[in-house]
Amino acid sequence: MSFETYLTYLGVVFLFFAHPPGPSQLLFIGGAMQHGLKRALPIMAGDLSANAVQIIIAGFGLVGLIALSASAFTAIKWAGVAYLIWIGIRMIRDATRTRTIKEAPRRGVLFRRGFMTSAANPYAVVFFAALFPQFIDPSAPVTPQVAILGLTYLIIDGAILIAMGATATRLVAALGSTFQKWLGILSGLGLIAAAIAIGLRGDTEPAK
Repeated sequence: MSFETYLTYLGVVFLFFAHPPGPSQLLFIGGAMQHGLKRALPIMAGDLSANAVQIIIAGFGLVGLIALSASAFTAIKWAGVAYLIWIGIRMIRDATRTRTIKEAPRRGVLFRRGFMTSAANPYAVVFFAALFPQFIDPSAPVTPQVAILGLTYLIIDGAILIAMGATATRLVAALGSTFQKWLGILSGLGLIAAAIAIGLRGDTEPAK
């Protein structure tokens, strides 16, 4: 993989993230608003860990196994849709409750939410499997190239998540609890809408 190819890959990845927040981003934004940016970092860790697993699966070509069983893929997809809708409803419920000072969930709970929300999107593996071959030189060792492409994606994803979470927490601090309430409701509704979109579409683009 040449340096010019890598720069093209960077441009493609940045363009991919130039869209409204997806399920994982909305979950992290909601967590940052509710618990603070630092306390919400396990959500991001869970999200990126799920992406890493998806990248590994795509890198080893196991996406072919999914293609062999359409029914299994459909079952995974709708289970993920149901989970995302459930998380969205919880976000709306938490935003509309009377706010009291309470301890944030344990880090393991937040990590699991982040991991499951990202893993709930079965199109991600297909997306990575379709994206990476466009930038891999088949005449060179493939594993290091997949590692570079995957690590680059995770770093960009993490940086964007932190920027979104920091922006949301600053807005909450500046505009107060009413803004926090409505942003939480909108995030929950957005998560539900994204889940429904995942369920209804048939393409290979993952909702981040």
